[in-house]
Amino acid sequence: MVLVSSLTPVFVAVLCVVIVFLLKSIQKKERGPKTDSTPTVKSRPWVDQDLQDDTEIIKEEEDGDWADSEEDVPHIPYSPRRYADDVMLRRSQEFYALMNERRSVRSISPEPVPREVIDNVIRTAGTSPSGAHTEPWTFVVVEDAETKHKIREIVEEEEEINYKQRMGDKWVKDLQRLRTNWVKEYLDTAPYLILVFKQTFGMHASGRKKTHYYNEISVSIACGILLAALQNVGLVTVTSTPLNCGPQLRLLLRRPANEKLLMLLPVGFPAKGATVPKLTRKSLDDITVFI
Repeated sequence: MVLVSSLTPVFVAVLCVVIVFLLKSIQKKERGPKTDSTPTVKSRPWVDQDLQDDTEIIKEEEDGDWADSEEDVPHIPYSPRRYADDVMLRRSQEFYALMNERRSVRSISPEPVPREVIDNVIRTAGTSPSGAHTEPWTFVVVEDAETKHKIREIVEEEEEINYKQRMGDKWVKDLQRLRTNWVKEYLDTAPYLILVFKQTFGMHASGRKKTHYYNEISVSIACGILLAALQNVGLVTVTSTPLNCGPQLRLLLRRPANEKLLMLLPVGFPAKGATVPKLTRKSLDDITVFI
């Protein structure tokens, strides 16, 4: 009895602690997670937030601004050129040889390029297929030296942050062997900069919004055709995707909010003495599966 009576105060104290702990736990659950007024900064956020959107899935019944489907499009006969087998083989070999010479070139000459050539190159890119034929692309061609320099300042400022903070160590290390960094001299020297914007939605003549299906895929295909068209006329470029520069460049170029920067291409002739990394491409067996 003496032992029990001596332990009773200890038992009561432990019981009180347990009860207090349970009450605090219940109160914390009722209040929900603690919110901090200071935003949490993620470590090395490399995703370009400007490109993220949910325009592929649109709940039209929740937004009366979206237009109804257009009327049926009339169809016409289509008879493309057809080549003999030997001609097809020769043309495929010649086109492969031409495209196999394409390289990413960062040393670009200021030598002028005929404007008509750039017009035709962009016309060619505009032949690209697109979801429901919405053609969700805008090609902004910058020739003005002052505007090009402003673009360079914006890109280099963000790219330095990308290399030092946003991009992972492995990414930066992988780029070192290609001798790339945040200095983009070609943005000043190239006679033209072509900034390719994807339109997340379009506008009908009535002022109502038009759905642009698969807009990023569609514009990416157009970029591929654009690269082929540039190679076809003997011009060079480097595919530049300036991370987190989209909003500033969109503002500088006075583009509407529904346009988001997808790619920036400096375009011109290669500079005298230009070099490129000595690289090899995967073989046909490495990239193809025949079933």
